[in-house]
Amino acid sequence: MKNLITDVAGVLVGHADDAKAATGTTAVIFEEPAVASADIRGGGPGTRELDLLDPVATVDRIDGLALSGGSAFGLDAGAGVQAWLAEQGRGFPVGAANIPIVPGAILFDLHSGGDKNWGRFPPYRDLGYAAAKAAARDFRLGSVGAGYGAKTQNLKGGIGSASGTTPDGFTVGAIAAVNAAGRVTLGEDGHFFAAAFEQGNEFGGRGFPASGQKISTALKGDIRQNTTIALVATDAVLTKAQAKRLAVMAGAGFAMAIHPVFTPLDGDAVFAAATCKKKLDDPVHALARIGAIAAQCLARAIARGVYEASALTFPGAMPSWKDKFGR
Repeated sequence: MKNLITDVAGVLVGHADDAKAATGTTAVIFEEPAVASADIRGGGPGTRELDLLDPVATVDRIDGLALSGGSAFGLDAGAGVQAWLAEQGRGFPVGAANIPIVPGAILFDLHSGGDKNWGRFPPYRDLGYAAAKAAARDFRLGSVGAGYGAKTQNLKGGIGSASGTTPDGFTVGAIAAVNAAGRVTLGEDGHFFAAAFEQGNEFGGRGFPASGQKISTALKGDIRQNTTIALVATDAVLTKAQAKRLAVMAGAGFAMAIHPVFTPLDGDAVFAAATCKKKLDDPVHALARIGAIAAQCLARAIARGVYEASALTFPGAMPSWKDKFGR
C-alpha cells in the first residue's frame, strides 16, 4: 500500500501542468471500464458528462476521469483524455464505433498567477491528453496537475491522495484537488480539521489543537472561484446505484476536512468508481463500511493536498503549509 488511490487495483493517475499559465490537469485512467456515479454538493459546479452518471442513465461504466484547473475552460481536458483513450481502442461500443466515456469536473484557478492569455484555444485538451498518457500507479502530490494553481482561504492547495482497507478486505482510495473557499486548518497554528483520521504523519502529525481554539469561518473568492473536486474508488463489485450511495457517503469527508464547506462559492463534487474485482458478501453492511472508509480517505487526501503543496513563485502567491508551519 502506497497510501494512494492507485492502491485500488485497476486505477492509474497522471498529471500535466503548464508552469507559465500556472494551471494543470489530472487524469484518472481505469485499466478496465469502471462502474461510476457522482454527488454534487457545492453551489457553483462545473462538470462534464454528469447526467450520464445518474443511476437511471444507460451507460454504467466509464473509461477515465478528468479533473482540471481552468474553470469552464478546463472542461476541454476531458476531450484530451478521451482522445488518448480512443487511440488505445477504448470506449463504449456503438456499432463499429468506440466512444471513450470520460466525465470530469473543474476548479477555478484563473486568479492564481501565470499568463492566462492563451489565445483562441486554451491548453486543457493538450494537458488532458498528456495527463492520460502519463497515468501510472505512482504519481506526485501537492502543486501538480489540477492542483497546480489551487488554493484555500489561507494556504496553497493542491492534489492529495490516501487509501485504506475495510475490515472485510476491500481496498478504498481517494484523490482530491483542493481549492476550497474555506480552510482545511483551524486557528492559526496549522492543525488540520482532519487530524482525527491521520495515518502516521501523512500530513505533519500535529494532532489536535489546544481546547478552546477558535475556528475560522473566513471565505475567499466569489461565486465559482473555488471548488474541491475528488474521486473515491474501491475494488468492490458495485452497481451504479451503489456507486451513487458511495459518492454520497464519501462526501462526508469534505465536512471532516474543510470548513466552511459546500458553500454557494464552491463547486464541490465527489465521483465514486468501482473496479469490480471483489464481490460484496453483504450488499448493505459491506457498502456502509466501504463508504465510511471512503469518507476518511477523502478527508485525509484533502489534508495531504494542502500539506504537500508548494507556493507558486508569483508576487502575492498564497503561502504553503510547510512555509508557515513546517519548521
